[in-house]
Amino acid sequence: MTDAASRITETIKDNPVVLYMKGTKSMPQCGFSSRVAGVLNYMGVDFTDVNVLADEEIRQGIKDFSDWPTIPQLYVKGEFVGGCDIITEMTLSGELDTLFDENGVTYDKDAADKIREANG
Repeated sequence: MTDAASRITETIKDNPVVLYMKGTKSMPQCGFSSRVAGVLNYMGVDFTDVNVLADEEIRQGIKDFSDWPTIPQLYVKGEFVGGCDIITEMTLSGELDTLFDENGVTYDKDAADKIREANG
């Protein structure tokens, strides 16, 4: 296992919700990262952000780790969930709520409903 892979494994094991993104949750550096971080922030999810722009080894390492070519990447309880399009679809369908419920992740259900109402 490479150093990047071991660091990624440790991060997703130690934190219930992790978003590998360009920038930070308070200052995203691309639209796709901004959308996913915005959804999680709006829903009140306590998540760990990892800025791939600050570490080239992690930036490539996370793509190799998940076998997924793009950033952002969301992990819940150590499992890869998806990127921007998948998270957007899951939010709008209610699947993200279900995933959080099944994994004991606290979030604001009313905020999730508001996202769906605004995009319905």
